[in-house]
Amino acid sequence: MTPPKLAALASPGRSLGGPGGRSSPKLPGATDMLSADALLRIDREVAKYPADQKQSAVMAALAIAQDEKGWLATETMDFVAGYLGMPAVAVYEVATFYAMYNLKPTGRHKLTICTNLPCALQDAVRSAEYLKSKLGIGFGETTPDGLFTLQEGECMGACGDAPVLLVNNKRMCSWMRPEAIDALLAELRGAAPGGGGGAS
Repeated sequence: MTPPKLAALASPGRSLGGPGGRSSPKLPGATDMLSADALLRIDREVAKYPADQKQSAVMAALAIAQDEKGWLATETMDFVAGYLGMPAVAVYEVATFYAMYNLKPTGRHKLTICTNLPCALQDAVRSAEYLKSKLGIGFGETTPDGLFTLQEGECMGACGDAPVLLVNNKRMCSWMRPEAIDALLAELRGAAPGGGGGAS
């Protein structure tokens, strides 16, 4: 039986099995889905593996696609499957398993705060509630101005820096109590086009 998350990705006419396509450089319309630069970056990842194991680059390919698109639409995941010559369902399995992949549009800055026990013992729950109050949203929601999305995360392996927060899956921020949160939000708002705005 297809897991519910995967079933939601598959339309009635979409095939979840079978090879995803030919060798990556020959896919028609490739640059219509991703830029030439993104494809080059994926090719560099593919080159790290034996020719018959290019599917091993799927996590990197999804991350590159997400960097460019902001999130992973089903069509984008299908493209990655075809580019790497693998079944679309195998790509869906990866994308739905790891929290770092966005399966719906997010704000310009996705903030993921760890609330696991070590962070919770260092006031992470209080920090999470403070973030919700400052942004006016709950977990899994995006501010009306599209600037912030707030997520609850699992352990990030930096318990000594608790509570920790991840910005856009790439930047880890340590000791995120209210004062540090205020400074981070001000910085991110200042970096936005037009100088910010939004909930305060």
